[in-house]
Amino acid sequence: MPLAAGSRWVRPYGRGGRCGRSRQSSKTLLLCASHLASPRMWWEERDLPVYQPGPGLLFSCCPPRFPHLYNGNDKTLSEWTPSLLPYLQCTYIEVEQVSRTHAVILSRPSWLWGAEMGANEHGVCIGNEAVWTKEPVGEGEALLGMDLLRLALERSSSALEALRVITDLLARYGQGGSCREDPTPFCYHNTFLLADRTEAWVLETAGRLWAAQRIPEGARNISNQLSVGTDISAEHADLRTRALAQGWWDGQSTFDFAQVFSLTQQPVRMEAAKARFRAGQQLLQQQQGGITAEVMMGILRNKESGICMDSGGFRTTASMVSILPRDPTQPCVHFLTATPDPSRSVFKPFIFGAGAAQAPQVLSPTFGARDPVRTQPRFQTQVDRRHTLYLRHQVALGLIESEQDRGQQLRQKQRDLEQEGLEAARRLLAGEQVPPPQELGGLFQAFVERESQVYA
Repeated sequence: MPLAAGSRWVRPYGRGGRCGRSRQSSKTLLLCASHLASPRMWWEERDLPVYQPGPGLLFSCCPPRFPHLYNGNDKTLSEWTPSLLPYLQCTYIEVEQVSRTHAVILSRPSWLWGAEMGANEHGVCIGNEAVWTKEPVGEGEALLGMDLLRLALERSSSALEALRVITDLLARYGQGGSCREDPTPFCYHNTFLLADRTEAWVLETAGRLWAAQRIPEGARNISNQLSVGTDISAEHADLRTRALAQGWWDGQSTFDFAQVFSLTQQPVRMEAAKARFRAGQQLLQQQQGGITAEVMMGILRNKESGICMDSGGFRTTASMVSILPRDPTQPCVHFLTATPDPSRSVFKPFIFGAGAAQAPQVLSPTFGARDPVRTQPRFQTQVDRRHTLYLRHQVALGLIESEQDRGQQLRQKQRDLEQEGLEAARRLLAGEQVPPPQELGGLFQAFVERESQVYA
């Protein structure tokens, strides 16, 4: 697949199209808060208030608000499916459909078509963050960053291919439109973290312009700010021309994308993003060389740093951790909470397989043509989109907060269930136990049902 029109490589991609090896392991590469030993890990943490996208922190080494398993035609299949429709309806606009799409697991606000994070059957993981730059943010309806994320997962089999899908769609359709379920528009540009079994990329946008950094080794995290500086691996062909014409860059000094395109006066919310970004870096450095899935989950539950948010009207809505083995014969394991506040939620394992299907307890209600996002003018009314597991989890949180003894018992049951999932993943990846594909595909559903019973 060629690089999107209006793009250019700043330096060669690398020998054989593979990333460099970690100094600490000859088998794996840990990127963006990922593990530098054994399987690679990737995760994201998102913070969202009730009706407005809030600050987020994303690591690659991702909440699901509502995890859904789809292919590009909204079927619950785990193989590619031929598309029968020439156009695909996204949140606000239609785009041309492609002939084949891949199965995906998505974490998304239920009112929109796209997703804030997710993975596909080929082990490609993507998460996005809101960002504000010197390029104006348009309120005109185009593709949301979350639409771009889902389209990339449906259409790519590697992180690099996903990057190309996003930049091509960005050039053709642009990004824009309100990103919250509210009559008052809330718009932003997007940054993305993309990872697969062998490498990771950071892609950051400013309107239709963009810059990307390939992560050859180590750990990387992003928050709600530009972070690609002078180490640019690929960029939009007009990126520097635009900066020069606007007087943001003198054309002589070293080009630093984050410095050139970041707002001189950052919104107040960006100051908190900087603190979370630094905290994420520090926590990763403290665990360097010893990061496991459990360590990652612990970092996502860290409230002191602000990574796990539960104040000021914001609460971390859900979280996801993915294990991406380099060995293509081993399955990727994605742990999703599907409920708010990871410090009091259960990470449940999901594996693509023959029996993979929707878990009805984490499917939000649908409203068809009556949905406030479909009627004009948009968002004039509100509907209850909460799914069954969310509602039961909210009752459980109230119990944890109000009754100490019963709350402690409930938390212990949550921890025990999560440990079962982690142990099942460990045995699977170690080759100690290999269940049939049908059983693997139903793993997430089984854990959702057991968690529901805990709350009942």
